[in-house]
Amino acid sequence: MTGKTSSNTAGKPIRCRAAIARKPGEPLVIEEVTVAAPKPSEVRIKIICTSVCPVDVTFWKSEHPPAIFPRILGHEAMGVVESVGEGVHEVVEGDTVIPIFLPDCGECTDCLSVKSNLCSKLSFSISPWIDREETSRFTDIKGETVYHFMFISSFSEYTVVDIAHVTKIDPQTPPDRACLFTCGIAAGVGAAWKKANVEAGTSVAIFGLGAIGLAVAEGARLCGAKRIIGVDVNPDKFEIGKKFGVTDFVKSGSCGDKTVSQIIGEMTDGGADYCFECVGSTSLVHEAYASCRKAWGKTVVLGYSQPGEMLAFDSYDVLDNGRTLTGTLFGGLKPKSDIPILIKRYMSKELQLDEFVTHEVNFEDINKAFDLLLEGKSLRCVIWMNK
Repeated sequence: MTGKTSSNTAGKPIRCRAAIARKPGEPLVIEEVTVAAPKPSEVRIKIICTSVCPVDVTFWKSEHPPAIFPRILGHEAMGVVESVGEGVHEVVEGDTVIPIFLPDCGECTDCLSVKSNLCSKLSFSISPWIDREETSRFTDIKGETVYHFMFISSFSEYTVVDIAHVTKIDPQTPPDRACLFTCGIAAGVGAAWKKANVEAGTSVAIFGLGAIGLAVAEGARLCGAKRIIGVDVNPDKFEIGKKFGVTDFVKSGSCGDKTVSQIIGEMTDGGADYCFECVGSTSLVHEAYASCRKAWGKTVVLGYSQPGEMLAFDSYDVLDNGRTLTGTLFGGLKPKSDIPILIKRYMSKELQLDEFVTHEVNFEDINKAFDLLLEGKSLRCVIWMNK
């Protein structure tokens, strides 16, 4: 049975523009591509706007697998359903949606459990294909395959996404804010809200005040944390942090003969209740862990370190001090149930997102968005596909 649609293009391939990464680190090239019709359990989406995440930059620069070229990057986006494949009933043509890299099938043991946001039916990976089968829905003007990225590939005017990665949202949500709910910003808020379950009146230490760290601060503020300590090497981040609830700052690298964990221990009379590592540094994971209060302190790791890097802890320290160390993907958020809640909180002006959007560009200037992120000038740069 086919989902409801009246689109003139339903069931047919679409030709449109896409920004293709042809070689590692080289500027994206806007080319014409063909986007195939959605197969069963798939949705074809017209992208309204997208944004650049550090993960896009990482795989754009990388020369080693799972990097692959040519590829359409991009995974933070908002769009409208153009058509649906067989068996899709959650959405219909014209619905406002956001594609999210983390699958939520709604059927498996993990998706049905409140304890997990990691689908056991469709596991996450940096795959060059669409979900469920190892094929692409993109071909270039020569008919050659162009690879997918994180199951989304939003640097294209149209893309095909598995329904497990599609979340229907309130159509009144501003497009340039909706796309922020699809990766790092939502993950940071979720890490405080869902994964750590930060309680009112507690203390929080955040290692790295980039976009994700600032989102953690916003999440901790929403949860009622009394003290939110930001740790960063760049003092310029301190003023920005105040906008998201950061109350205290520690400039790492300028602590004299003390470690950051010693300073945080003194500031909090024994250690922060919750620590968050948002950089992707194993040394910072150790420092965050040491900054946690004994017995109940919890450290949540959000940053991606280099593949193969190892963490090492003294077994007696782990046993005697009783701290908790945990990782999280997408902040513990379940895309289809938790994201609509966050959007409601934004629309009711509880959750602030506006400060995260520091720049906006047209699709033709997508490489400028990459430059702004590489130069450390933007938190998020929104890219409008046709404005």
